[in-house]
Amino acid sequence: MDSDLQKAGETVRRTVLGDDYVDRAIGNANDFSRPFQEILNEYCWGTCWTDDGLDLKQRSLLNLGMLAALGRMHEFGVRFRGAMRNGLSDDELRAALIQISVYCGVPAGVESFRVARAVRDEMKAQTR
Repeated sequence: MDSDLQKAGETVRRTVLGDDYVDRAIGNANDFSRPFQEILNEYCWGTCWTDDGLDLKQRSLLNLGMLAALGRMHEFGVRFRGAMRNGLSDDELRAALIQISVYCGVPAGVESFRVARAVRDEMKAQTR
C-alpha cells in the first residue's frame, strides 16, 4: 500500500462525499472489509481522483453517466450528492440527466431524475 496515495485519496473522498459518509464507511468496516476501504482510498480515490487530468466537477459528470448506464442507482445517488458538493449547478446536473436519458435510455433517465430528486430533497432538508 502507498500510504501517501491512500491519505491523498481519503482527503479527496472526504471532499466529494463528506466526512459523515466516509466516517461511516470506514467506521463500519471490519477485519474482513477494512482492506477494501483501504483499496478504495488508495486506488479509486487516490490514483484516479487526485491526478490533474480532470477536475472534480468533470469526474462527477463522468461518474453520473457511467453509473446510470450500469444501473447502479444507489451509488448514483451517492455520486449525485458528491456532484452537488463539487459545485455542479442545477442547470449542469439537469443537462447531464437529460443526456443520460438520451444515451442510456428513458428508463435510466427516469430513475436518474427520481434519485436526483430524492437526494436534492434530502440535502435541502439537512440545511434547514
